[in-house]
Formats: sequence, structure tokens, C-alpha cells
Amino acid sequence: MRIRELLSTGRPSISFEFFPPKDEAGIEALKTTIASLRELRPTYVSVTYGAGGSTRDRTIDLVGQIRREFGIEAMAHLTCVGSSKEELRGVLARLAACGVENVLALRGDPPKGDATFTPHPEGFRYASELAGFVRSGYRFCLAGACYPEKHVEASSFDADLDHLRRKVDAGCEFLITQLFFDNQRYFDFVARARAAGIGVPIIPGIMPITNVAQVERFTQMCGASIPELLLRELRGLAGDPAAVTAQGVAHATAQCLELLQRGAPGIHFYTLNKSPSARTILTAIRTVYPPARTPAGSWD
Repeated sequence: MRIRELLSTGRPSISFEFFPPKDEAGIEALKTTIASLRELRPTYVSVTYGAGGSTRDRTIDLVGQIRREFGIEAMAHLTCVGSSKEELRGVLARLAACGVENVLALRGDPPKGDATFTPHPEGFRYASELAGFVRSGYRFCLAGACYPEKHVEASSFDADLDHLRRKVDAGCEFLITQLFFDNQRYFDFVARARAAGIGVPIIPGIMPITNVAQVERFTQMCGASIPELLLRELRGLAGDPAAVTAQGVAHATAQCLELLQRGAPGIHFYTLNKSPSARTILTAIRTVYPPARTPAGSWD
């Protein structure tokens, strides 16, 4: 089912992001995670696409398996990096053959070791170009990424919004944000986007903190910030992994409840292929926003 239709029910969506494991043992472990989270009735899940398309085949295989084996709607990430238009056509054809109806169109990060993004000579430079390409020849529901604290390469917030508007004009039907830890960043961003004429649903992306060094590395890479008080608390707990996870879960739970109470259309969890923190947070959310008694994959 097209995710945009699932978002039109009036109930908040819940989704999880996974990345394709490198080996069969990892795939089996991920399936265990998905089976665990399936009980919590996610609206959909997404599967990432490695730098330079390095996990292309595993992404295609995994989204197909999730739909077939777990009955959960799945969205495949698709990037410009290292791919010609002809190669992208091949990927899209395979996704369609697997019954996949949803694609997240991204520019993508440079392959490991490359400092800057270099477009394929027969490919695309921007996610908006990729979105337009997909929209012109295929019937996928298209999603796009957005950045409450702006993309690290954007020269200004206004320039970043201009790029975002081009993605939406090219065919993106909803947006998922980069991770953030201060909800006001999200609310301010949505207000700016609406003022700029961007009217599609903007789903907040949340990553429960489980490791201090890891989250500091992630935020440096993506340009997100950690509130100073939260960072001090986390650093003070750095020698106690269980305490860090508990603090991360508490903060993310508070984030999610406020976001939904103030009108966010759903929550997208960056799980890092692990279920315990997301399960704990979602269990708390379900006490306020229970799912309807329908098959897994829908809240309505």
C-alpha cells in the first residue's frame, strides 16, 4: 500500500528504519528484531541503501522479504550515488517486481573515503532530480528527506528550503526529518516549511540514544545538535551503558509524546537494527495512541 494513503487516516504513523546486514547471521538477527517490532503494529518500515549503492541487492531483497514474510509495508531507500539512469531503472524495475510501492529518494552520502559527492556522469546530482526521474516513469509513492537544522552542505536555511521545495515539486509526497533531540527545532522547521509553501506531511525522525560517543559522532556528521543539559547528563553516565540507554529512552519518549500531542503526523525511529529501546518507547506511546484492531501494517 502507498504510505501516503496510510498517512491520510488521521492516526499517527509509526515506522522503523533498518539497514541491510552484511551476512546471513546479521539478516537472521534483523528478522528477529522485525518480528519483535511487528507485534507493535508499525505503519511501515524503511530499508537503507549503502553509500555508493553498496547494499543495493540486499536492500531490494530485504524490502521484498519484509512484505512477504511479515506483512509490513516497506519502503526502499534509493540514492543517486554511483548510479547511472540505466542502473536506476533496473533497481526500480526490480522493486516493482517485488511489489514494493514506496521509495525514499535521496542524493546519498559519498562512498567511504570520498570527502565530497561526485555525481555519476550519466546520473543525477540532486535528490530532486532523482525524484523527478522516478515520478516521470513509475507509480511509486515517493518520500524525501529534510533537515530541521539544515543540511550540512546548505549555505543557509533559506537555501536548504529551496532545495526541499524542489524535491516536493518533483513529486515527494511526504518527508522524513534527520534526527534531532530538541523538539523546538522540528516545530520551527515545520513552520518555516509551511511558510515556504511546503504542505506535505513532515514526519519527525527520532534516534534513541544508547551510546554517547556514537551519538556525538552521528550528530557531527549530519549537523544535528544535542541540547547542552542532555549532553552533560549523558557524559556523566558514559561509564554506565545501561544508564545511558535509560536516559536515552526517557528523552526520546518525552520527545515522541510531545511531538504527537502537538500535531506531528507520526514518528520514524532510527533503530540501528536494534529493538529494545524502540519497543520501550513505543509501548509508552501506545498507552496514549493505541492501534486500532486491524491487521499489522495499519493503525486504522
